[in-house]
Amino acid sequence: MRTADELRGAVETYLAALAFVPDLGDLEAAVRYALEPGGKRIRPVLCLAVAESADGVVEDALPAAAALELVHAFSLVHDDLPALDDDDERRGRPSTHVAFGEGVAILAGDALLAEAFRLVLSYRDPAPALELVEATLGMIGGQHRDISGDVADLAEVERLKTGRLFAAAVGLGVLAAGVPEREQGPWRAFGDELGLLFQVVDDVIDGDGFVERLGLEGARALADDAGERARQRLETVPADTSVLVALVDELSVRTA
Repeated sequence: MRTADELRGAVETYLAALAFVPDLGDLEAAVRYALEPGGKRIRPVLCLAVAESADGVVEDALPAAAALELVHAFSLVHDDLPALDDDDERRGRPSTHVAFGEGVAILAGDALLAEAFRLVLSYRDPAPALELVEATLGMIGGQHRDISGDVADLAEVERLKTGRLFAAAVGLGVLAAGVPEREQGPWRAFGDELGLLFQVVDDVIDGDGFVERLGLEGARALADDAGERARQRLETVPADTSVLVALVDELSVRTA
């Protein structure tokens, strides 16, 4: 089993060598800027770790994992725009719209999304593409609820906005590994819990979302519960899930 850092290295290597369609022309510079290292690549690493734990081949899962990261990058480029979150900085450097202008940033986000689906459509089975399409639509729907102020059910908003890509990371991993649908349930239940854990941890760090609703200690308790449930889900999977447990532990300690 490869460690999370080794899987992260595989993701970085794959993304660096990724060939975009030539029609993008000079727009490719903005697309690559939005994809440059800086984040933890948690979603593609999760996808690869699930695939390998399920007796799949990491290289077979790399297109799906990269597609996930492209969708995530698309969402960040658009979220940073003045019309949405209006953030001038991302990961310690100018946001894409600050570096290249708003129009170019919008097009770069569009290109990232289209390239993501081009990647996932490289599989003969249409299931991975459908998985990513549904997750992306869920993420967009959650973002719309957020900016519209429809946040009475915060858990549902976060399940859509953040959790759907985590669930898709697990779903794409088991699909790439060829896990039969009847055996995917425990894996997917784990993905749901991990998505909740990630969002609550982010809220604890930022002091918003669940922290505003539940208070700091209440949000920490929610994160602890989600982390414990994620570990319990993994215990029901007949596979070596040590790397996945380590990912859960890595996320959990960030609430301390």
